[in-house]
Amino acid sequence: MGIFEIVSLGMLAAILAIIVRDQSPSISFFIVMLTGIIIFLVLIQHIAEIFRLISTLTTKANINFMYVETILKIIGIAYISEFGAQIIRDAGLNSIASKIELAGKIFILVLAVPILTAVIETILSFIPV
Repeated sequence: MGIFEIVSLGMLAAILAIIVRDQSPSISFFIVMLTGIIIFLVLIQHIAEIFRLISTLTTKANINFMYVETILKIIGIAYISEFGAQIIRDAGLNSIASKIELAGKIFILVLAVPILTAVIETILSFIPV
């Protein structure tokens, strides 16, 4: 599925959700949520290709894959938490959406600690004692 199909699906779902919203807000939200999930599942295939390419380039460049893997996880957490928060916001639950975003930021911080530690250790190794 290409970008034209994804945009068309999104526009169709938006029109359908707007039409149904007055009669049944829960069905309207279900349409929005289902459309978001379908788009996300389509995009996962492309994301997997990007990860394979980055993995191959990392191996060829002889870079420690742990750092690249951590960065990819951080990017994944950012996208997933944003996606989830937007769906929850569409339901009108801004408070829960904010908590999802906070959880994503905390998970990102936890993953960033080993990289930050390695950077600090590298800097300290250059400083004469």
